[in-house]
Amino acid sequence: MRFPLKLTTKLTGYIAGKRIRGERKFPLVLMLEPLHACNLTCTGCGRIREYKSTIDEMLSVEQCLAAAEDCGAPVVSICGGEPMIYPEIGRLTRELLDRGKHIYLCTNGMFIRKRLHEFRPSSSFFWNVHLDGMERNHDLAVERDGVFREAIDGIKAAKAAGFYVCSNTTIYRETDLQEIADLYAYLYELGVDGHMISPAYSYAAVQTKEIFMDREMIREKFQLACDLLEKYNLMTSPIYLEYLRGERELMCTAWGNPTFNPRGWKGPCYLMTDTHHGSFQEYVDDTPWENYGRGRDPRCEHCMVHVGYEPSAVLGGHRKFGDNWKMLHWQFSGHMGGSRGKSGNGQGSSADKSNGHGKGSVGGYAPPPPKPAYQDGNFRIL
Repeated sequence: MRFPLKLTTKLTGYIAGKRIRGERKFPLVLMLEPLHACNLTCTGCGRIREYKSTIDEMLSVEQCLAAAEDCGAPVVSICGGEPMIYPEIGRLTRELLDRGKHIYLCTNGMFIRKRLHEFRPSSSFFWNVHLDGMERNHDLAVERDGVFREAIDGIKAAKAAGFYVCSNTTIYRETDLQEIADLYAYLYELGVDGHMISPAYSYAAVQTKEIFMDREMIREKFQLACDLLEKYNLMTSPIYLEYLRGERELMCTAWGNPTFNPRGWKGPCYLMTDTHHGSFQEYVDDTPWENYGRGRDPRCEHCMVHVGYEPSAVLGGHRKFGDNWKMLHWQFSGHMGGSRGKSGNGQGSSADKSNGHGKGSVGGYAPPPPKPAYQDGNFRIL
């Protein structure tokens, strides 16, 4: 299967219940940002720039849990910022799991080894490690050497401890898709369970605009990407991929993946900030949805990012005959666990000894553990 059966049945029952009750705007995934601080300054990231004035603010665990209850989404994506420098990330994760939530913890991977003892494997929990290429290009994108190697060591440690792990890759104008295929092949040998992929969004706060793509570039890029990558366990729905390839149209469903951060409920969406709301219902009711989307707001013109359109695919916007079967087949034709899941022997492979370059071995290389990013009430991030 492409996802754990428990997650599939939970989502299916949740969506069916909402439709039976006639609800039109409801969330699938809560994008929970306990903080915006990060230990990296990735070139294409708008968060650390957009929230520069409030970079030291954090939500309490209680505020995070209240937001999860307020919105009611069955899935929580803990993001940021870098959530692994949130002091109580272990407790937050446990509390959400205890409430029946399914969690994707989105991280650059640098603190997995250091804090792995705070977590326990669960069929409702994924480490979601961001990797934008092999070692050289990934480290260039995040503007720091050694990040790729530390992330890979974190992935190895998590898999050895019995966790689910997936990767998350952002595609930019200059992304070499053959390199992404090489990355997926490498991660497959490490036992990584699946891959998320999305085009980048041109954040207003990011001044390096030449790294982003317009709509036509995105379609051309993803026509090639699908040819190279579809043999791996892509966790990106086939309907969304058709949209990315230009084979169908979808309307943005921003409320499907609402964002909660130290400022409140971010409106109108994960990528654009016009205001912050005090409650999820206020966010849904008070946002002028008719003003947003392609042809309505220029900021939306070239946006094809998964946070807006993946919910559209799942919720059936612009439905076509056969979409239900397509989604069902997609779920049951997937395969988690990479090469280890396929062999069932749980043993590693030659990839365990590689540095991720795909060129040779570094033997017993073991980078030193990262320094704590939060200490004595202060962030040490830059």
